[in-house]
Amino acid sequence: MASGDDDDPIIQEIDVYLARSLVDKLYLFQYPVRPSSMSYNNVTHLAARIKPKQQKVELEVAMDTMSPNYCRSKGEQIALNVDGTSSEDSNTYSTKMMDKQIFSSIQATTNTSRYAAAVFHKGELHLTPLQGILQMRPSFTYLDKADTKHKEREAANEAGDSSQDEAEDDVKQITVRFSRPESEQARQRRVQSYDFLQKKQAEEPWVHLHYHGIKDGRSEHERQYLYCQAMDTTENTELVKTPREYLSMLVPPVAEEKVVKPMGPSNVLSMAQLRTLPLGDQVKTLMKNVKVMPFANLMGLLASGTDSTTVLRCIQQVALLVQGNWVVKSDVLYPKNTCSSHSGVPAEVLCRGRDFVVWRFTLERTLMRKDVAATIKLPPEDVKDFLEQMSVPKLNRGWEFLLPTDHDFIKKHPDVAQRQHMLWQGIQSKLEKVFNFSKEDFMPKKDAQMEPVHMSGEQRLKAAKDNARENHGTMQRELDAHRLKAFRLPGASSEAGTPTQVKREHMSDSEEPMETGSLTNGSINGYLNCTSPIIDPHNGHGTSNAPTPELQHFVRNTFLKQYVLCLDELKRLFNLHLASLPTGHSVYGHVTDRMLQDTILLSQCKQILVPFPPQSSATADEQKVFGLWESGETFDKHRQVLFEIFMKNYRVRRNVIQSRLEQELGDAVTKTDVDRLLKECCTSSGGMWYLKGTVRS
Repeated sequence: MASGDDDDPIIQEIDVYLARSLVDKLYLFQYPVRPSSMSYNNVTHLAARIKPKQQKVELEVAMDTMSPNYCRSKGEQIALNVDGTSSEDSNTYSTKMMDKQIFSSIQATTNTSRYAAAVFHKGELHLTPLQGILQMRPSFTYLDKADTKHKEREAANEAGDSSQDEAEDDVKQITVRFSRPESEQARQRRVQSYDFLQKKQAEEPWVHLHYHGIKDGRSEHERQYLYCQAMDTTENTELVKTPREYLSMLVPPVAEEKVVKPMGPSNVLSMAQLRTLPLGDQVKTLMKNVKVMPFANLMGLLASGTDSTTVLRCIQQVALLVQGNWVVKSDVLYPKNTCSSHSGVPAEVLCRGRDFVVWRFTLERTLMRKDVAATIKLPPEDVKDFLEQMSVPKLNRGWEFLLPTDHDFIKKHPDVAQRQHMLWQGIQSKLEKVFNFSKEDFMPKKDAQMEPVHMSGEQRLKAAKDNARENHGTMQRELDAHRLKAFRLPGASSEAGTPTQVKREHMSDSEEPMETGSLTNGSINGYLNCTSPIIDPHNGHGTSNAPTPELQHFVRNTFLKQYVLCLDELKRLFNLHLASLPTGHSVYGHVTDRMLQDTILLSQCKQILVPFPPQSSATADEQKVFGLWESGETFDKHRQVLFEIFMKNYRVRRNVIQSRLEQELGDAVTKTDVDRLLKECCTSSGGMWYLKGTVRS
């Protein structure tokens, strides 16, 4: 150390003084968008203003409109957009040209305690602390003013179209709303909002200033205040410290250090803070924040060694058992004398509505939001808040309970489960009186059908082929047994004078679609031969309801005209045909959906298993599409190729159809053939082609 001091001798000592004359008035201006070689010292400053509390400064600087770099047409256009054609004192640009620019400040830093302006003069260094460091940037508020002018002109034009000569104003209905008391949490959010801060900033008035150039006499006079006026050390004690005081400032004692706790949300506790609370408060705080929790997870959050029996006593005071999991009670979330943050509904009403939602989850896994809202009659925001606390939305299934049923807890603690069940019975009786319902209204129906399974066209076709292949042997034996007597059965006919209608038979959504592509027992090309008995396409057994020749004739003639029909459209045409018959003329007998489908297959038609999209609104009958497979003409091959395309695609483009036809039938396919095919069997929408009946017109 000694040798180091000898090698680095002190060359000069400089006295440092602290100037205080401008301590509250000195600002440092920075121009980050302007190079230092192009300062604004020699530019004319037209006006200056400041908001001292916000440390916000604006400078109006003149622009050189005579410069060759200035575009006069653009300047005139901007002035016209901002001020319009009127000449008023409040205009931004009085010369009808953009001849000035406004610079607005932002704070470069909020803590300027480490910054000072220094002047070195005659071996002395004078320091003046800075009040603020401001960055001056161009302001484009004139564009906002131009936009406002444009909107005002449009509004004036619209108002000019309406009559201005009405003798008296029309009577209008108004809605009166009474504002509810603002909670402390809502007030804090409002105070911290952007709109509130903008409003507070706008309330501070501007203080207008006079600008003096760098070489102005007033500026020279003010610069003298950068020097310390009291050179006596008795008055300049801030920089005069003893070695011990100076060392203490450089390295503060450890005892004086204070641990600053990190700021966090007011409703959040660390685990260390949580475990300082009594056990009952710990359970209540956890359930209030989590809202739904299995008992095992709750024990994992508490300190190790906590007695589970004691925890069970505590949790039953703040939560209810739902499907083996614990859900926080409504009165814990919504204490008395509080209200909804969404709608202002009182806590008592919120508790009843939420209790209904929790009770419904004791009966079933999923709920429909509209059903809940129809019963409790609360605003949608509150209903959604209830459901989000304990469930998650599932596509096409409503809201599903958040956690799986905890059967282990129910088996391990049957006494608790029984006690909670009795508690729910009491809550249910109160809810029934309040909302006027019975438990049976919400019990799941025993005969409810299974949800439909969405399958693509290829999957449905493959499943049908596999099913037919498995039943092939049985179907062949039954075919031989019933071949002779199939058509000996007399056609069932209704009494004269009785109108005939197609009977709608509702089929289960879980049934497989009819197999029409791989039946070889008595079928030709996938459709039933007229010499074959009527086969039930779902189970392979014969049926005694044989279609009449008149029904076959109607179906055959209809498909020779339409080529493609869905079952729903065919039934509509059949009913129209029946309505046109003379009174008392009935030769069709009792016609069912199944009989009509069998007749279609007997008429050399085939079901086209079109893969409808999952979001399709088509009914079950509208999704059963049939096409004429063979009519006896050479154009049948074109239709068969088209039907095969639509067994894999719900919609296709014309070029796909044409290329597939050329691939299957060769280059002999002409544009006329394609046009005829599309006209007979398809319809166009949005540049895509669909089979007739698969898209609603």
